[in-house]
Amino acid sequence: MRALRLPATVPGAKIIGLGSTQPEHVVTNDDLAKRVETNDQWIRDRVGIVERRIADERTSLVDMAVEAGGRALKDSGREAADVDAVIVATCTMTAPIPNAAAQTADRIGISGAAAYDLNAACAGFCYGLGTAADLVRAGTARNVLVIGAEKLSDWLDWDDRSTCIIFADGAGAALVTAADTPEDVGVGPVSWGSAGDLAQTIHILEDSTGKLFQEGQSVFRWATTRIAPVALDAVAKAGLTPADIDVLVPHQANLRIVEAIAKRLRKEGAREDLRVADDIVHSGNTSSASIPMALDHMRAAGRIRSGEIALLVGFGAGLSYAGQVVVVP
Repeated sequence: MRALRLPATVPGAKIIGLGSTQPEHVVTNDDLAKRVETNDQWIRDRVGIVERRIADERTSLVDMAVEAGGRALKDSGREAADVDAVIVATCTMTAPIPNAAAQTADRIGISGAAAYDLNAACAGFCYGLGTAADLVRAGTARNVLVIGAEKLSDWLDWDDRSTCIIFADGAGAALVTAADTPEDVGVGPVSWGSAGDLAQTIHILEDSTGKLFQEGQSVFRWATTRIAPVALDAVAKAGLTPADIDVLVPHQANLRIVEAIAKRLRKEGAREDLRVADDIVHSGNTSSASIPMALDHMRAAGRIRSGEIALLVGFGAGLSYAGQVVVVP
C-alpha cells in the first residue's frame, strides 16, 4: 500500500499582527444604577469595572469581527490572499447558522479560506490560538486569522444585577503565521482542559427569557483556585519559568480574579515588575474578545513591547480553560 503524502511541517508558529475594536457607546456604573439596584462603588469593589462598551442594535457580532480581523491583517503586513484559515471564537451568535467565520472572511476579502467558529466561551481565543498554531506547525495552513468576537449585550437581562454590570461587547484578533526556525517560534504549547461538572454555573436559561445566567461566587472560587496552575503549566510547557514572563494577560473576567492569578504567579517566582492586563476596568468582560483586545490596548498604550514574553490564560463557561506563552509581535 502506498504511503499517504503529508504537508511539510515547520518548527512552530508566531503572532505577527494584532487588531481590536469596541463600540463607541460607553455605559458607566452610574448609568446602570439608574436601572438596577447598584452604585459605582459597589461595582468597583466587586468586579473592578468602571465602564463598559455596548453595541447598538445595528452593529452585529460579525461587524466587529470584520473590523478587528481587518486591523490585525493590516498590522501583520500580509494580504487577504495570504490567509488560509479564519477562526472566529465566539459564544454569542444569535443563530448558529450561518457561522460568523465565513461571513467575516468574505467581508475582509479573504476568498476560499477555511472558516469556522469555535465556542469555548471566555477561553475561546486561547483555544483558537492553540488550534491555529497547530494548523500552522502541521503544514495545514501558513497564515491563520484568529478572532475573538462577542456581542454579549444580545444575551443579557438588563434587570439582572449579577450579569448586566459585568459583560460587554467587542472583538480582538491576531494573525498567526509560520515560524521557519526554532528560534523564531512565538506561540508556546497550549495548556487546556475543562470542568463539565460545573457547566451549570454559567449557562443560557431555558425559559422565556433565554438570557445569560451566572453563579458568580461559584465561578469566582473556581477561577481563583484552578486557573493559576493552568498558567504555570503553560509556562513550564514552553520551557520557561515564571521569572521569564514580562506580561500577564488573563481573561478579563473580574479584576479581583486577575489580581489573584497575578499574586499566585508572583508567589511562584514571577517578577514584581510583572505587568498585568487590567482592561476590564474600562472594557468590562468581553468573553473571548478580552485577551486579544487587552493585548492590543496594552501595545497601543506602550505598556508592552515587541519581543517581550506574554502569558495568556482564558477561562469561563463550559467550564473551559486554556493558556499559552506568546512572544509579543
